[in-house]
Amino acid sequence: MTTPSDTQSLILSRAATRPGNLALPLPEGLVGAAAKMVVGKMIARGWLEEVEANLRRSEPLWRETGDGHGTTLIATEAGLEAIGIEPLTASAVASVRKAKPKPDPAQIPDDTATAKPVAIRAGTKQAQIIAMLQRPEGATVAEMVAATGWLAHTVRGCISGALKKKLGLPIAAEKVEGRGTVYKMPA
Repeated sequence: MTTPSDTQSLILSRAATRPGNLALPLPEGLVGAAAKMVVGKMIARGWLEEVEANLRRSEPLWRETGDGHGTTLIATEAGLEAIGIEPLTASAVASVRKAKPKPDPAQIPDDTATAKPVAIRAGTKQAQIIAMLQRPEGATVAEMVAATGWLAHTVRGCISGALKKKLGLPIAAEKVEGRGTVYKMPA
Protein backbone atom coordinates (compact mmCIF):
# COMPACT_ATOMS: atom_id res chain seq x y z
CA MET A 1 0.00 0.00 0.00
CA THR A 2 1.23 3.47 -0.88
CA THR A 3 1.99 5.75 2.05
CA PRO A 4 0.65 9.32 1.79
CA SER A 5 3.12 12.20 1.70
CA ASP A 6 3.14 14.79 4.49
CA THR A 7 0.93 17.11 2.42
CA GLN A 8 -1.50 14.31 1.56
CA SER A 9 -1.64 13.22 5.22
CA LEU A 10 -2.39 16.80 6.28
CA ILE A 11 -5.24 17.08 3.75
CA LEU A 12 -6.73 13.76 4.88
CA SER A 13 -6.39 14.38 8.61
CA ARG A 14 -8.07 17.79 8.28
CA ALA A 15 -10.85 16.22 6.20
CA ALA A 16 -11.44 13.64 8.93
CA THR A 17 -12.35 16.42 11.37
CA ARG A 18 -14.80 18.21 9.07
CA PRO A 19 -18.48 17.38 8.54
CA GLY A 20 -18.85 15.02 5.60
CA ASN A 21 -15.06 14.54 5.45
CA LEU A 22 -14.76 17.71 3.34
CA ALA A 23 -11.16 18.06 2.09
CA LEU A 24 -11.34 21.78 1.29
CA PRO A 25 -9.87 24.25 1.98
CA LEU A 26 -6.45 22.85 1.11
CA PRO A 27 -3.43 23.75 3.26
CA GLU A 28 -2.21 27.31 2.93
CA GLY A 29 0.31 27.71 0.11
CA LEU A 30 -0.92 24.68 -1.86
CA VAL A 31 -2.31 26.35 -4.99
CA GLY A 32 -2.23 26.15 -8.76
CA ALA A 33 -0.40 23.33 -10.51
CA ALA A 34 0.96 21.92 -7.24
CA ALA A 35 -2.57 21.60 -5.83
CA LYS A 36 -3.83 19.96 -9.04
CA MET A 37 -0.96 17.48 -9.00
CA VAL A 38 -1.42 16.50 -5.33
CA VAL A 39 -5.21 16.23 -5.62
CA GLY A 40 -4.96 14.36 -8.93
CA LYS A 41 -2.71 11.71 -7.35
CA MET A 42 -5.03 11.41 -4.35
CA ILE A 43 -8.09 10.95 -6.60
CA ALA A 44 -6.19 8.34 -8.67
CA ARG A 45 -5.35 6.40 -5.49
CA GLY A 46 -8.97 6.59 -4.31
CA TRP A 47 -8.17 8.76 -1.26
CA LEU A 48 -10.24 11.75 -2.44
CA GLU A 49 -13.47 11.89 -4.41
CA GLU A 50 -14.84 14.76 -6.44
CA VAL A 51 -18.55 15.35 -5.72
CA GLU A 52 -21.05 18.02 -6.64
CA ALA A 53 -20.81 20.95 -4.25
CA ASN A 54 -23.86 22.12 -2.34
CA LEU A 55 -23.82 25.83 -3.06
CA ARG A 56 -26.67 26.47 -0.61
CA ARG A 57 -24.41 25.31 2.25
CA SER A 58 -21.56 27.41 0.84
CA GLU A 59 -19.26 24.42 0.40
CA PRO A 60 -15.88 25.46 -1.01
CA LEU A 61 -15.43 24.72 -4.71
CA TRP A 62 -12.61 22.66 -6.15
CA ARG A 63 -13.56 23.49 -9.73
CA GLU A 64 -16.50 24.90 -11.67
CA THR A 65 -18.22 22.61 -14.15
CA GLY A 66 -19.35 25.44 -16.44
CA ASP A 67 -23.09 24.91 -16.09
CA GLY A 68 -23.49 27.00 -12.95
CA HIS A 69 -22.44 24.12 -10.75
CA GLY A 70 -19.19 23.13 -9.15
CA THR A 71 -17.45 20.25 -7.46
CA THR A 72 -15.81 19.86 -4.08
CA LEU A 73 -13.50 17.20 -2.65
CA ILE A 74 -14.23 14.70 0.12
CA ALA A 75 -11.94 12.13 1.74
CA THR A 76 -12.94 8.54 1.08
CA GLU A 77 -12.82 5.65 3.55
CA ALA A 78 -9.69 4.44 1.73
CA GLY A 79 -8.11 7.86 2.28
CA LEU A 80 -8.86 7.81 5.99
CA GLU A 81 -7.55 4.27 6.31
CA ALA A 82 -4.35 5.34 4.50
CA ILE A 83 -3.54 7.63 7.44
CA GLY A 84 -4.70 5.15 10.07
CA ILE A 85 -8.09 6.63 10.92
CA GLU A 86 -11.05 4.32 11.26
CA PRO A 87 -13.81 5.76 9.04
CA LEU A 88 -16.53 4.89 11.59
CA THR A 89 -14.74 6.82 14.34
CA ALA A 90 -13.96 9.79 12.12
CA SER A 91 -17.54 10.06 10.87
CA ALA A 92 -18.85 9.80 14.44
CA VAL A 93 -16.64 12.70 15.53
CA ALA A 94 -17.53 14.78 12.47
CA SER A 95 -21.28 14.14 12.81
CA VAL A 96 -21.25 15.04 16.50
CA ARG A 97 -19.37 18.26 15.76
CA LYS A 98 -21.82 19.08 12.98
CA ALA A 99 -24.83 18.44 15.26
CA LYS A 100 -23.54 20.66 18.07
CA PRO A 101 -25.06 24.16 18.01
CA LYS A 102 -22.64 26.90 17.10
CA PRO A 103 -21.86 29.10 20.13
CA ASP A 104 -22.24 32.86 19.99
CA PRO A 105 -18.85 34.23 18.79
CA ALA A 106 -19.25 37.25 21.07
CA GLN A 107 -19.11 34.97 24.11
CA ILE A 108 -15.95 33.10 23.07
CA PRO A 109 -12.43 34.47 23.50
CA ASP A 110 -10.65 34.96 20.15
CA ASP A 111 -8.01 32.27 20.77
CA THR A 112 -10.63 29.48 21.10
CA ALA A 113 -12.91 30.53 18.22
CA THR A 114 -11.10 28.29 15.72
CA ALA A 115 -11.16 24.55 16.29
CA LYS A 116 -7.93 22.65 15.86
CA PRO A 117 -8.13 19.57 13.61
CA VAL A 118 -8.06 16.32 15.54
CA ALA A 119 -7.27 12.96 13.99
CA ILE A 120 -8.05 9.67 15.66
CA ARG A 121 -5.61 6.95 14.68
CA ALA A 122 -6.82 3.39 14.36
CA GLY A 123 -5.48 0.92 16.87
CA THR A 124 -4.85 3.45 19.63
CA LYS A 125 -6.19 3.10 23.13
CA GLN A 126 -8.34 6.20 22.61
CA ALA A 127 -9.87 4.58 19.51
CA GLN A 128 -10.51 1.41 21.57
CA ILE A 129 -12.35 3.45 24.20
CA ILE A 130 -14.45 5.26 21.56
CA ALA A 131 -15.38 1.90 20.00
CA MET A 132 -16.39 0.53 23.42
CA LEU A 133 -18.53 3.61 24.12
CA GLN A 134 -20.27 3.25 20.75
CA ARG A 135 -21.48 -0.26 21.58
CA PRO A 136 -25.18 -0.49 22.51
CA GLU A 137 -24.25 -1.81 25.98
CA GLY A 138 -21.57 0.87 26.50
CA ALA A 139 -18.66 0.18 28.84
CA THR A 140 -17.70 0.52 32.48
CA VAL A 141 -14.42 1.99 33.69
CA ALA A 142 -13.32 -1.51 34.74
CA GLU A 143 -13.97 -2.87 31.23
CA MET A 144 -12.02 -0.02 29.64
CA VAL A 145 -9.15 -0.57 32.12
CA ALA A 146 -9.04 -4.25 31.14
CA ALA A 147 -9.05 -3.41 27.40
CA THR A 148 -6.41 -0.64 27.49
CA GLY A 149 -4.22 -1.52 30.46
CA TRP A 150 -4.62 2.04 31.75
CA LEU A 151 -5.36 2.88 35.37
CA ALA A 152 -8.94 3.85 36.26
CA HIS A 153 -8.12 7.54 36.75
CA THR A 154 -6.52 7.63 33.27
CA VAL A 155 -9.65 6.17 31.68
CA ARG A 156 -11.85 8.71 33.47
CA GLY A 157 -9.48 11.51 32.43
CA CYS A 158 -9.62 10.35 28.81
CA ILE A 159 -13.43 10.37 28.89
CA SER A 160 -13.78 13.82 30.45
CA GLY A 161 -10.74 15.53 28.92
CA ALA A 162 -9.93 14.05 25.53
CA LEU A 163 -13.34 12.79 24.46
CA LYS A 164 -15.78 15.25 26.00
CA LYS A 165 -13.76 18.47 26.07
CA LYS A 166 -11.27 18.11 23.23
CA LEU A 167 -13.35 16.13 20.71
CA GLY A 168 -16.75 17.37 21.92
CA LEU A 169 -18.31 13.90 21.99
CA PRO A 170 -21.52 13.48 24.01
CA ILE A 171 -20.95 10.75 26.57
CA ALA A 172 -23.76 9.70 28.88
CA ALA A 173 -23.29 7.91 32.20
CA GLU A 174 -25.94 5.78 33.86
CA LYS A 175 -26.04 3.38 36.81
CA VAL A 176 -26.80 -0.19 35.76
CA GLU A 177 -27.57 -2.78 38.40
CA GLY A 178 -24.89 -5.44 38.48
CA ARG A 179 -22.43 -3.43 36.36
CA GLY A 180 -22.10 -0.07 38.09
CA THR A 181 -21.69 3.16 36.11
CA VAL A 182 -21.89 2.53 32.36
CA TYR A 183 -20.66 5.12 29.87
CA LYS A 184 -22.16 5.34 26.35
CA MET A 185 -22.24 7.56 23.31
CA PRO A 186 -25.89 8.16 22.38
CA ALA A 187 -26.82 6.75 18.97
